[in-house]
Amino acid sequence: MAKDNTLQPYSRSVNDGNVTARSWLSYLLFFALFVCLGNDLCAQSNTKSFRVFTKREGNTTRFFVENFEAAEITATFEMDLENLTGSTNFPYTTTFPANKISEAFTVWPSKPEAPWNYSYTTHYTMGSSVAIHDSKQVYLLPFEAGETYRLTQGYNGSYSHTGPDQFALDFRMPVGTAVHAARGGMVVKVKTDSSSGGGDRKYQNQANYILVRHSDGTLANYAHLKKDGAIVKVGQMIEAGDLIGFSGNTGFSSGPHLHFSVFKTKNGSQRQTVPVKFRTSDAFAVTLTEGKNYTCAATAMALSKPARSSPVVSDTRSAAAGRP
Repeated sequence: MAKDNTLQPYSRSVNDGNVTARSWLSYLLFFALFVCLGNDLCAQSNTKSFRVFTKREGNTTRFFVENFEAAEITATFEMDLENLTGSTNFPYTTTFPANKISEAFTVWPSKPEAPWNYSYTTHYTMGSSVAIHDSKQVYLLPFEAGETYRLTQGYNGSYSHTGPDQFALDFRMPVGTAVHAARGGMVVKVKTDSSSGGGDRKYQNQANYILVRHSDGTLANYAHLKKDGAIVKVGQMIEAGDLIGFSGNTGFSSGPHLHFSVFKTKNGSQRQTVPVKFRTSDAFAVTLTEGKNYTCAATAMALSKPARSSPVVSDTRSAAAGRP
């Protein structure tokens, strides 16, 4: 099983003239929540992954998003508007491209002569809401060719594979087992600094993982890796069968295993895993069944080489009364 990483929320007070804000932030692996406050001139919220800022032009406020990640981010804005009209309907969900500043929307006074104010909450998660999984794609098993491992939890697994993890897979394997790419793509996120794990949810933010973006915009998640168990870097292009890391038992985990899933996003706070089919030693495109052993196809042997080098958070802001 794999759960999102969660930092403890904290509060912060911001005073800027007639604006007072209190914020509670919570950051997850695929979900981040910011709480922020904006004023008439410019409102900003900044983290390593995602930044929302505004620009005031006359009575118009333009909202921008800067995505610092190597893959798309999907964000949902919930707005509370007083005497303001938006350029879109709210709540508003859209996907922002990697490593880029994009304009999200604008708001302006409905009655220019009257005061106005706004508050907003932004949820964002890594991934694309417009990705369409290639249903013809057949995946390799995410371990070394010729090796056999048991699928201890499959699709719709009763232990933890429900909701956003409905179509996730857990392979039981010893700590330090070689993990290979099930499909080619670009490495977009890596976490390997944790050595903690166990069957208690207090460990759910401690899982090490690798995220790989595929050509159709979906992301693959290889989770519960050992400490320092990734041999790939963000920006690196990999092919199916490449060695990318080593399994472990970090995070919310009942025992050593590899968690694998492919997902897109539904909105800024939810991801959606998709079912995929695999090539095994005795079948070309099969849906795996929980409780069975599977051997990685020997045809993947030629691809089993090290990868080549190349390179659910909330944001609430209140702008105190804007004056015409």
